[in-house]
Amino acid sequence: MKNKIALLVFLVAFSACKKVDSEANEKDKIKLAHWLLGNWEDKSVDGSLTENWSKVNDSTYQATSHFIKLKDTLHYETIRLQQKGETLTYIATVQGQNDDKPVAFNLITATDKQLVFENLKNDYPQKISYTHISKDSLVAEISGIQQGKASSEKYKMGKRK
Repeated sequence: MKNKIALLVFLVAFSACKKVDSEANEKDKIKLAHWLLGNWEDKSVDGSLTENWSKVNDSTYQATSHFIKLKDTLHYETIRLQQKGETLTYIATVQGQNDDKPVAFNLITATDKQLVFENLKNDYPQKISYTHISKDSLVAEISGIQQGKASSEKYKMGKRK
């Protein structure tokens, strides 16, 4: 009888710990994005795309992104990856678009190798994803419907030293 009670107590305690762990994991989704931190670059014949990510605090990462061709900045945006409660949101503010107001994309898929954000109401892109390839490489992709057609752009980025 004592063994049954001890086993029951153990199972109840174990179940309680698992629930606490899973709740903590839900609140720490931003930690899945730790591999984004640092300076990234994709050089091509069209120009150079850079993203520079830093940690603001335990719930917020921020980045600046530039696309430069020759000496002209063709694209500039600020990005904030922010966790509020169980929700992780990618917030992009693109200079010269949307009256310079931020656009939010909610996390729809999160693994230790990939983050996918979506905002179906945005004109383009509707989806933004980051895939962690190795400690020195990642792929950023934007996709969605643009001018009535499916469209996507991939950027294979390497870590800058």
